[in-house]
Amino acid sequence: MDATRWLIVVRHAKSDWSEGLPDHERPLAPRGLRDAPRLGRWLAAEGHVPELAVCSTARRTRETWLRVSDELPAPPPVEYDDELYGADVPEFLNAARRTPSDVTTLALVGHEPGVSDLTLHLAGHGDETSAVQAKFPAGAAAVLATTDPWDALRTARLVAFFRPRDFTD
Repeated sequence: MDATRWLIVVRHAKSDWSEGLPDHERPLAPRGLRDAPRLGRWLAAEGHVPELAVCSTARRTRETWLRVSDELPAPPPVEYDDELYGADVPEFLNAARRTPSDVTTLALVGHEPGVSDLTLHLAGHGDETSAVQAKFPAGAAAVLATTDPWDALRTARLVAFFRPRDFTD
């Protein structure tokens, strides 16, 4: 049996600052509305389809995940977690460590700097993570592989990094 588990760390797509809303309620900007489906199509094409998503409760993360999951062969169940709004590494790890053991591919949808911090915490700061170290842009996703069980997640290897600017329709 292959014990590899896949973690997809997603930063919400570009959000809109123009409405004067509280941060938690900011929607996606037109660019975010365009980029989020691109991520979903890329995940589907690369075979990185999550079986479960855990998403921040912020409007922009919920809107991002809805548009990403609409492009997947079968949208996975999604759990909305208040702790992922403004989360640091410990909160992201707690979300991952609560994942049922039969899930092999998990998506965590959140915000910067937590998403890049989590990716680098798990995968390290070597040459293979240089793009993440440089910038984890809005609408980007890191795909990590691990053999750790979810409840003991400690390390992973970065296998792919999606940035919207690198993908064209």
